[in-house]
Amino acid sequence: MNLSPQDKELLRRIDEVLHYRWDPIGVAGVPQASDEYESYVPQVFQLLKGTVDGKDVADYLNWLGTEHIGMGSDPSRDAEVVEALLRWRNHLLE
Repeated sequence: MNLSPQDKELLRRIDEVLHYRWDPIGVAGVPQASDEYESYVPQVFQLLKGTVDGKDVADYLNWLGTEHIGMGSDPSRDAEVVEALLRWRNHLLE
């Protein structure tokens, strides 16, 4: 896959936001766990690139947190994370 510099930066920012802001299992303060959510980045990237309002991204994060990881639902955290991701996306597209 040939990615633009903006897309590469967006991938990096998604990884950071998932680790430091989303973090359903509470590992943001553990440097050795910085890759904990890395496998979710490509799907979040694809959703983020195609979303208008971010609802699909929030739905995916909710599914990941509850069904895949097995933690409780936190819609307000997911909404804050989506806001941050949309801001990054829009900033990098300017």
